[in-house]
Amino acid sequence: MDEAKLIEKLRLIEALFAGAATEGEKVAAERAKQRILERLRSYEREDPPVEYRFAMDDMWSRKVFVAMLRRYGIRPYRYRGQRYTTVMARLSKRFVDETLWPEFQEISETLRTYLSEVTDRVVSQVIHQDSSEADVVEEPLPLPPAAGDGN
Repeated sequence: MDEAKLIEKLRLIEALFAGAATEGEKVAAERAKQRILERLRSYEREDPPVEYRFAMDDMWSRKVFVAMLRRYGIRPYRYRGQRYTTVMARLSKRFVDETLWPEFQEISETLRTYLSEVTDRVVSQVIHQDSSEADVVEEPLPLPPAAGDGN
């Protein structure tokens, strides 16, 4: 998958979570964003925002998640002393459950797959063709005591 295809796939994911009904809407990423923003506002009226703590696995996931929050006008933050991969935000539970978290998971998995493919390709072409996992071997036997140890 090249970068242009990746970007298009991410836009389609956003359109899917926005509830786009036609193919034309799926291409219009800005309209999809507006639909999600409208849904967020309606959820907040029915289900007031509460503070959430999200723990990301890595800095890449955190970067994607923070960007998504900002895209929807939500202020991400963390408290002093919290890990760098922790993201706090005030959100409607319904928005998190039905839109934000499922969309994040889909986007994150798509990016993770893309980055893995690029990494494998670059390692294979530049460093070594065999980029398979290291062999698993039995633990070595303990060494016999050295002469003169008194054991």
